[in-house]
Parts: sequence; C-alpha cells; structure tokens
Amino acid sequence: MTQNVVTTSRRTLLRSGLGAALAAPFLGLGVGSLARAQGAAGLKPIKFASNASAICLAPVFVAQEHGIFEKHGLQVEIVNFGASTEALLEAIATGKADGGIGMALRWLKALEQGFDVKITAGTHGGCSRLVALQSTGIKDLADLKGKTIGVTDLAAPGKNFFSILLHQAGINPETDVKWRAFSTDVLELAAQRGEIDAIADGDPRAYFWLNDTPGKYVQVASNLDHGFENRVCCIAGLSGSLLRDDPDTARALTRALLEAQDWTVAKPEDAAKAFLPQAPKNRTVEDLIAVLKDQTHDHTPTGADLKSEIAQYAEELRAINIFRRSTDPQEFAERVYADVLTA
Repeated sequence: MTQNVVTTSRRTLLRSGLGAALAAPFLGLGVGSLARAQGAAGLKPIKFASNASAICLAPVFVAQEHGIFEKHGLQVEIVNFGASTEALLEAIATGKADGGIGMALRWLKALEQGFDVKITAGTHGGCSRLVALQSTGIKDLADLKGKTIGVTDLAAPGKNFFSILLHQAGINPETDVKWRAFSTDVLELAAQRGEIDAIADGDPRAYFWLNDTPGKYVQVASNLDHGFENRVCCIAGLSGSLLRDDPDTARALTRALLEAQDWTVAKPEDAAKAFLPQAPKNRTVEDLIAVLKDQTHDHTPTGADLKSEIAQYAEELRAINIFRRSTDPQEFAERVYADVLTA
C-alpha cells in the first residue's frame, strides 16, 4: 500500500509540472504553460485517433468537453476509427493522426514490427472479460480445455490476453482450445446456439452481459484478476514525428490525457455523460458510471512503472509465440516507450 501512495504522488508531480493538487483542474486554476506561451498565436491543432465505441476511452471525450485540451494549449480533433484499432495505429504511425489510445495487447505486436509510434502513458486497467453461459458449467480456466472461445477476430487483444492466462494455467492456447471469430453483433448469439463455449470480449458489452441478467453468465476471468490487478490495459501512443519535431506538444498532449483520467476518477458522471452519445442504445448515465467504476482509471503508469509493465507483456507474449523468441522484453520496452513528462 505504501508503494502505491509513493508512486501516485510522483506521478501527480510529473503530470502537473508544478505538483498541483488533483483538485486544481476542477477549480479552473489557470491554463497550462504551453497555452500561456502560445498566447495570441492560438492553440496547436492535433488530430487524435480514437475508438468511440470503447467506454474505457471516455476520458478523451471528457478532455474535449471540459476544456482540458485547451488548457494545455491544444485544439484537438477526435477522429473515430470505430473498432478498427489496427487502422487507428496505422494512422498514427503514418502521420495521419498525431496520437491515439489503444489496447496494449493489440498494439505491442505492431510496435515490435517497427511501427513509428511511441508509448507515453498508460491510461487505465480493465475492460477485457472472458465469460460463459452459466448453463455450460464453465467456472474457471481449467474448464476451458477442449472448448471453443469466441472472439471478434483472431488477433483480438482479448485472445492475446486470455491466451496468456491459459498458458499460465498450464493450458496450451494453441492446441488445447479452439478460437472462432464472429462479428460483435453475433458473438452472444453464437454462445446461445452452442457454437462457442465462452466469449472473450470487452466492455461495455461484456459488462452488460454479466449484469443485465444476473446468473445468466459467469465471469471466468478478466484482465483485472489472476495477478493482473495492477496492470495497464490501454496505452497512449504518439507519432514518432510528433515526438521528434514537437516534443513540447507531445508533453502537453500526454499531460492532458492523464488529467482527463484524473477527472474521470473524481467525476465519473462527467465521463459517463461525455460517452453517452456513443453508448449502446437505451443505456443510462448510471449504467455507464457502473462500467467505469468497474475499471481502474486511476492506474495510469508512466516512466519506469510503465516500462516494467510493457516488458512483462512482451515476455508473456513471447511465451505464447506472439512475439519473436529473439525479442528482448527489456530492450523492447526501452525502445517503444518515450518519457515526455520529465524531459
């Protein structure tokens, strides 16, 4: 517990640049140093790639709606790539977008292959779940041996993450289970028809499957259990060209994103309201607050903490043959992380 307090204090100091208290953004205590320096020159235009259907990215909309980007001297245009996180990352790598947020276990393989994107912060933990209908009798990872798991695609972050858990439980994710891909709108139907035995998917869908009809589904695992309680799920990535050509803007954008995470923790109702236009039909602000509170939006590692988590993922992905055997996890983490907050 003491370690968490020390890390949080250090992180807050790095974000603010002045060691300001968390409440400061909400009290309107001035604008960021970059904004003051720009003055009449105006705000720096930024294109930010996002997946509007992912509730864990609600803080991005908080930053836009509550002036956090402007406070840091930025005029941000959010470009929605839907669920296509590969296209999102490619847009950042090719300079069509300046930055974005995506799931670590979707992006790390592409970064291993050399995409020109650097990770500058972790944004939260949680949002991936492995669920099964209660009627299947599946209760834990051991019950999945010989079963079929449904995913949205065969490179999905859920497939990668739960392959890691299966491997750690002594189940070969390549030979002891079968993976089948279905579009998001038929995954649940496939489970009900018995075409798959379990579903690996993300929030808000997976959260609502579990909670809309209590007792219908059981959560077999998530990326907030089995030793992953303090592990990041999504990461902020900025284009290599932005970091090289305009490090001040890269720093400002990262600080704005982290401040939006703090805001979401302090005022989840604001994040829920900001995300509501993108939410599944007939969902309420209260529904969305419940999802956000079930995730860890206060887990936003940077610096050595984030590099350690990246290296852990790299080692785990190498163990399940997603990463090359020749990839050194520590060297990989050093290569793909950029420390913009202390530069």
